[in-house]
Amino acid sequence: MSTTPRPRPPLTTTTSIWPAASILILGVVMLGGFLLIDAVVNPSTTPSTTIPVVVGGLQVDTHSTLLASCANKGVTPANIRPGVIVPQGTVAVGAVTIANQGAGDFDCLRHFTTTATAGKILGFYQGQLGALGWNLFSQGAASGNPQMLFQKAGSDTFYWVIGVTVTKSGTTSSWTFRIYQNSSAI
Repeated sequence: MSTTPRPRPPLTTTTSIWPAASILILGVVMLGGFLLIDAVVNPSTTPSTTIPVVVGGLQVDTHSTLLASCANKGVTPANIRPGVIVPQGTVAVGAVTIANQGAGDFDCLRHFTTTATAGKILGFYQGQLGALGWNLFSQGAASGNPQMLFQKAGSDTFYWVIGVTVTKSGTTSSWTFRIYQNSSAI
């Protein structure tokens, strides 16, 4: 007597997650390995800014509050405020002028006198602001007066400009410091 084979249910295939998981684990291990190699080969260092001291040149008046309104913590970014400086022996002529009175981009200027020549004043700002990461992007004569314009990207995503214009040079020089927020974003 011959028996017919019993019908069997169809074969079921199981999908294993292990091949996919092994690829993921391998990727994580490789990424960790590369990060470890990078940390060993390229240790992070914090760059330090050294403010230059020019022998015979003008020095920063570290205690001056003449430009305190121009370095307002509520408006001026933290990486821009260190550039708002004046040399020792600077005397203010008039009050700080906030040109736009809070409407639009920040714009602050103040007039000063000091017992230094135009070259020394402009050299002071070129050395000090250059060491603080400001880029000199324009130098020349505005209406016949020597002027320098410096630019730096602020942490508020805007460019900031510092301008120094010497209006009278001699034993006592008159000059203007201006800082403003450029309306174009970084």
